[in-house]
Amino acid sequence: MTEPDATDAAADRAGAGHSATPEPGAAPRHADAAPERAPAWRTLRRALSPRLSTSRLVAALLCALLGFALVVQVQQTQTESLSSLRQSELVRILDEVTQRGSDLENEVRTLREQRDELQSGTADDAAALAVAVERAERQGILSGRLPAVGTGVTVRITEGDTPLRATVLLTVLEELRNAGAEVIELNGVRLVASSYLVETNEGIVVDGQVVSAPYLWAAIGDPSALGPALEIPGGAMSSVRTGGATGRIEAVDELEINAVREPAPLRYAEPVTGTDTA
Repeated sequence: MTEPDATDAAADRAGAGHSATPEPGAAPRHADAAPERAPAWRTLRRALSPRLSTSRLVAALLCALLGFALVVQVQQTQTESLSSLRQSELVRILDEVTQRGSDLENEVRTLREQRDELQSGTADDAAALAVAVERAERQGILSGRLPAVGTGVTVRITEGDTPLRATVLLTVLEELRNAGAEVIELNGVRLVASSYLVETNEGIVVDGQVVSAPYLWAAIGDPSALGPALEIPGGAMSSVRTGGATGRIEAVDELEINAVREPAPLRYAEPVTGTDTA
């Protein structure tokens, strides 16, 4: 057991840079002898094996502190990026932001003007449409194409022994028109500006239709003007009574006339284009 210990001690001295004195009569040892390689492997194993020491703990702590400092520095740089800029750079950024804000304000102003123009155009179109509809309705009533309702009078004329002449009925029509009647109907026939009354063998013809007594008139207008106009001395009702007939006038608060007619197509007249027809 003493021989291995002496060998190990000699190997350790050799690894530390000391040379062993050979015994007398012993053979010299070579540098690559096997007993010298064992301590080298043992030293390498000790070097590679992890060892917990104060220096290593300090190094690990310093690495952790360094990493934490880097994270804090990055966050601070991102948060205070503008504070680190020079005054000229800050002025340039402010000018860019101001110019961008001005451009956006101009764009908003342009869009608002376009919106106002569209709304104004829509309002104008709506007003023009309303005027056109109102004008069409008025023309439709005056031309007899549309039914109408309003205040007015009704006139019932009953013949006597002698039939009434067409001229007597024409007098009634003229008095109603002169008094401001806007819509007139006789025995279900809508009378318009081109209406006519004529005597035939079959009776009185109104716009191509034969009418007979009793003659029922309906006129939309001011009752306070229509009634007195028919009763003026020497007027329409005087002619009716002179012809042996009787007549009765009644004011109506809401008179409805449903008779309509399509106007005849124009043969000669044409509208003039390029002029204001308002």
